[in-house]
Amino acid sequence: MNEALIQGLRELEREKGISFETLLAALEEALASAYKAWKRGFGIEHEPDGVRVHLDPETGEMLLWVQELDPDTEEVVSETEEHVPDEFMGRIAAQTAKQVMLQKLRDAEREMTYEEFAGREGDIVTGIIQQDSHRYTLLDLGKVEALLPQAEQVPSEPYRHGERLKAFIVEVRKTTKGPQIIVSRTHPGLVRGLFEMEVPEIAEGIVEIKAVAREPGHRSKVAVASNEPGVDPVGACVGAKGSRVRMVVNELRGEKIDVVEWTADLATFVAKALAPAKVKEVHVDLATMTAQVIVPDYQLSLAIGKEGQNARLAAKLTGCRVDIKSETQAAEEERTRRAGPKVGGDEPPAAARPAGDAAGDPEEAGAREAVSEEAGGPAAAPSAPVAGGPEAAGS
Repeated sequence: MNEALIQGLRELEREKGISFETLLAALEEALASAYKAWKRGFGIEHEPDGVRVHLDPETGEMLLWVQELDPDTEEVVSETEEHVPDEFMGRIAAQTAKQVMLQKLRDAEREMTYEEFAGREGDIVTGIIQQDSHRYTLLDLGKVEALLPQAEQVPSEPYRHGERLKAFIVEVRKTTKGPQIIVSRTHPGLVRGLFEMEVPEIAEGIVEIKAVAREPGHRSKVAVASNEPGVDPVGACVGAKGSRVRMVVNELRGEKIDVVEWTADLATFVAKALAPAKVKEVHVDLATMTAQVIVPDYQLSLAIGKEGQNARLAAKLTGCRVDIKSETQAAEEERTRRAGPKVGGDEPPAAARPAGDAAGDPEEAGAREAVSEEAGGPAAAPSAPVAGGPEAAGS
């Protein structure tokens, strides 16, 4: 062992990015295994229980101790320093040292890669599509490959070999074969991350993304708010002539995006969330988190959206149950509510009877029936409006 060996470790440190201390410890363990293999060649009775090797980090000088272990606890009972003979590094010993060293290097690289990605859940990464099958797609991220499962893929998106693709990291797992990185193309965080990359105001904290609702491959709604007066959050995200939002749409392969302004007033927020439809009235019940929305008749289909998509996304974005009605439907329900339930068929309700009509008086009841029979039909309804009723209100 000499300084050339230490120089080689320094080169490995620069090439692999693994610390010199880790490489030195790996080499010491590899030499210990090699020494045991060399001793094994003299017969099993000569094989030591354990071997400890120390390399001087400056000169590369090697010191070796043979250990005696307790058979029950595997603890070191004694250590004896042993002279390293010149013939130690024969073919078998060198091969053993090489195998152990390579395995230690692989383990160190895997651990380093895991540490690099372990805290990156929620980040956006760019990879090159390496393999596409019916079960998963592999993305080459440089040092490691990421797995894009079928459940995290957008059905309408084609994944072609060699194309660059952005994805959202949902999980980083530690396995015996190294870190396994699971990414997604359907997660709402992908939309959030793409806007953070394209809009400097979001990265600087001037504009904040409050909520994201998404139906992957079809449409997304993003609620944004400004933390500084005078800054239009929607304009900042859309960009000049739609340049910024267009970049996000292109990355999402044509998925439509609605950017709306967030507001603390829930009724106003629901109205904005239903864009591009125009809303006339919104009534919110905070106890049940239900929003009753009234829109012009010609805006009803737009507010609901294709197969209810616009209403669903607005409900996800606001956290409310959204009930949408046209002006005609709302007016009809109001007329029905004001009329109230019928009592006894065509008989007007008690509240609608004129003063002096004693329903419980049998003589008056008989008189009305007689008048009805003479007229050949039911008794005529009173024509005088009732105070407080709808007719009185109209006069």
